[in-house]
Amino acid sequence: MNDTAYGISRLRAVPSARNDEEERVAACARTDGESRAVAAAPRIAKRLTAWWEANARDLPWRFGRATPWGVLVSEVMSQQTQMSRVVPYWQAWMELWPDATALAGASTAEVITMWGRLGYPRRALRLQECAQAVSERYADELPRTYEQLVALPGIGDYTASAVMSFAFGRRIAVIDTNIRRVLSRVFLGKESMGGAASATERELANTVLPQDPSASVMWNQSVMELGAVVCVAKKPLCERCPIAGECLFLESGLPGLGEKRTRPRQRFQGTDRQVRGIVLNALRTLPGAQTSLPREQVESLWKDHVQLDSCIASLDEDGLIEILADGSLRLPR
Repeated sequence: MNDTAYGISRLRAVPSARNDEEERVAACARTDGESRAVAAAPRIAKRLTAWWEANARDLPWRFGRATPWGVLVSEVMSQQTQMSRVVPYWQAWMELWPDATALAGASTAEVITMWGRLGYPRRALRLQECAQAVSERYADELPRTYEQLVALPGIGDYTASAVMSFAFGRRIAVIDTNIRRVLSRVFLGKESMGGAASATERELANTVLPQDPSASVMWNQSVMELGAVVCVAKKPLCERCPIAGECLFLESGLPGLGEKRTRPRQRFQGTDRQVRGIVLNALRTLPGAQTSLPREQVESLWKDHVQLDSCIASLDEDGLIEILADGSLRLPR
């Protein structure tokens, strides 16, 4: 079935030859679809609220226990990383650097070391740049508008929206992979195909978002949680889902379950990403007072020295390491 039949219209360029009747039919279908979504959303929200209150994971930055800065740090760390891995890093990080000014004053070496194995270590440097901007421009207070947040280093649409909702209680649609998957399945009856959020998905997210700010926060966090632990990508736990009776995807027999946009499967073994991680881990775990890794030890890290040198050069270019005159490596000071 098409998108309009399940509660939201697909945005398309209108051909110049389209006649008035076609325009009228399309407008009626769009209005009807949006009405269906709006009608179903309050029932779904009520069930999700009850489910959230009984089942939400007790993460340390939830339930008002973290500052807005702590919420932002959790969102940056959680990107492309399993939540269970994030918790101990977040706790250690916030104990050492509880606010933006504290992080802004840390050395680059400390920041990279504390980031540990969270992956994508450039995020750590961008987070410190963000902290410096918050400390200098906003006197250590995280700005409270979407426009100011997305203007900070390393902060995109998702993170800014999440902070606006979860830290400041504002009405704004938070759109991540989990939320897109749940909304697409429940209201459109089909899989979200990944990639960048489409205009249709954004329209849907805004259409079903409750008008009341506090209710919109509950909606965002409960839909996201459902997508993370129940309505998962490949093997959704439909028998445990509190809104299974409202789900058009389940009603239709889970068509195309787990499908995504076709692209090559990313491997890790033997990639530059693996080599970069090995080099950084060796520098983070230097014994005792040793501050640099001699060239002979560097060369022992990876057999393919051409690839190794290329990765070292890219780490240097990204500001994650320093190459000394004798060829040894160290974390930036």
